[in-house]
Amino acid sequence: MNIDKKYKKIIEIVKIKLSCSAHNLDHVFRVYNLCLLLAKYENNVDLEILIPSALLHDIARVEESQNETGEIDHAVLGSEMAEDILRGLEYDEEKIKKIKHCIIAHRFRTGNMPNTIEAKILFDSDKLDVIGASGIARTFMLAGQFGQRLSADEPLTDYLKANTVENGRLKEVSKHTPFIEYELKFKKIPDKLYTKKAKEIGKKRLKFMEEYFNKLKLEIEGIE
Repeated sequence: MNIDKKYKKIIEIVKIKLSCSAHNLDHVFRVYNLCLLLAKYENNVDLEILIPSALLHDIARVEESQNETGEIDHAVLGSEMAEDILRGLEYDEEKIKKIKHCIIAHRFRTGNMPNTIEAKILFDSDKLDVIGASGIARTFMLAGQFGQRLSADEPLTDYLKANTVENGRLKEVSKHTPFIEYELKFKKIPDKLYTKKAKEIGKKRLKFMEEYFNKLKLEIEGIE
């Protein structure tokens, strides 16, 4: 099976698997496009590792979203699911190993740091998609899906004690809010990126996001 047919098969599988509104095929393709963009600014990037990694990175998102215990990590489970998919598409074992690393290392909380340029590009691309205009849109898609409020009544420190488990995972997604996500996660993203180009993009996107949330806060408080 040639490489283009393999990619088409992967896309078909991912399209069927993903039903979470903020992590659907649109997100996958945004990350894919960002990966190709960042790859242009780096040396010796293996696209035959990067492309399937980008397409498969959220393959286990539905399993995580539907699990109420908070024990399923889609990056860990996704790397295992990807292994079966890739082996079925006749990828060699060395490529499977490298793609699995990209997938398991694309998330902050797994404890698996990206140690290849392909893994670093996927990590950066996935994080860039949660900030800026696209990040705002995704945040509110999730907020609507899980019935979240715009803002929370309790202080942030009280919220963290009551609604997070080990490694910062949420107990109840419905008690989360876009503002909390912005304070806890989005603000920190540009400093955690690996590639120079991603850092440049991240700073621009975060500035836009900061302006938006500041304006939203004023409107919620009735201040113009």
